[in-house]
Amino acid sequence: MKPVELKKDIFWVGAIDWAVRDFHGYETPRGTTYNNYLILDEEVTLVDTVKYDFSEITIKHIQELVDPAKIKHVIINHIENDHATGIDKIMDLSPDATIHITDRGKKGLDRFFDTSRWKFHIVKSGDTLKIGKNTLLFLETPMVHWPDSMMTYCQEAGVLFSQDGFGQHLASTARFDDQFSACVSSVVLEDAVVDYYANILMPFGQLILDKIADLQKLGIKPEIIAPDHGVIWRSQAAKVIESYVDMAQGKADLRAIIVYDTMWKSTEMMSVPISEGISSEGVDCRILKLRATPMNVIIKEFWKARGTLFGTPTLNNIMYPSVAECLTHLRGLRPKNRLAGAFGSYGWGGGAVKEAYEIFDKMGLEKFDSGLQVIYKPSSEDEEKCYRFGQEFAKRLKEYHTRF
Repeated sequence: MKPVELKKDIFWVGAIDWAVRDFHGYETPRGTTYNNYLILDEEVTLVDTVKYDFSEITIKHIQELVDPAKIKHVIINHIENDHATGIDKIMDLSPDATIHITDRGKKGLDRFFDTSRWKFHIVKSGDTLKIGKNTLLFLETPMVHWPDSMMTYCQEAGVLFSQDGFGQHLASTARFDDQFSACVSSVVLEDAVVDYYANILMPFGQLILDKIADLQKLGIKPEIIAPDHGVIWRSQAAKVIESYVDMAQGKADLRAIIVYDTMWKSTEMMSVPISEGISSEGVDCRILKLRATPMNVIIKEFWKARGTLFGTPTLNNIMYPSVAECLTHLRGLRPKNRLAGAFGSYGWGGGAVKEAYEIFDKMGLEKFDSGLQVIYKPSSEDEEKCYRFGQEFAKRLKEYHTRF
């Protein structure tokens, strides 16, 4: 692709990664982008770099607009490898540039590079940088989603460079939200936003609310939000902020999912009458088998639903490994305002369901009942118990949902 102009003299100069399918354990079937931006002003400014593997692409884009030696400022909003590992090659071509970064960002960058050869300016929230007709305002956003994170706002142009905030893992030739919605689907875009939030930003809901409040206090109403992944928001900038407020507040649909795995299909057999019991109460239900579904999809669907039942057979007196892995992922994401329960089969010593409830306690989830277990293959009487278990879960879920 060629550089793409966001606003007058502000360009996307990033790279599209069509092939990536594993993003540090996060499955990315749609690929991703590494976005960075060049501002052509009296003092040429580069906002972020890209993943090392794509350095030559961003350099080529920059060279189509300006000699990299003329870059006076490099803004590093976030030092994670997919954004900052290209800085070495950029600085080789821009030796006179000053790097603007948070204190924690500088300390982190020191661990990756010999930074003694570069010039730095440590910035804090509220600091500004005048680069000509444009003024850049820095806003620290620690733990959204790394300690070093910040955003940069171009005041005159109304462009918020939001690093990982408001991003999505989408590889597309469409650079803007309206283009993507027109040529692909607005539903796909909305799904990608939720998927990204649930898997990466879920633990930081209160921090996100605080930072959005900070933007409002500063009177920042961006016309364009330019994240470091995915499409750039120019037609729905206000809408995506509203959606982040909703997600950060833990909003969910009145629906249930059943997440399970199985050894000899006994736990799988239980999931069907349970789902039918849930549906009989007018609550939508979806069944997801762990070894047949990417983990990030499980997490996204968990986040969208108010209630989840986990199905696990007992293996060596504990949870089945794939179910334990799923709950470990979720525990790290610290979900709130969700109802959870468990069921499963066992042979001679059932311990999996009890262990699942112990983890629900550690996660601070609202618990339903004390679980349901059957020995070996479920009988017709067991299937009736499963149906009633699903009914009671749905009734409890509807009551619980009214609290929010």
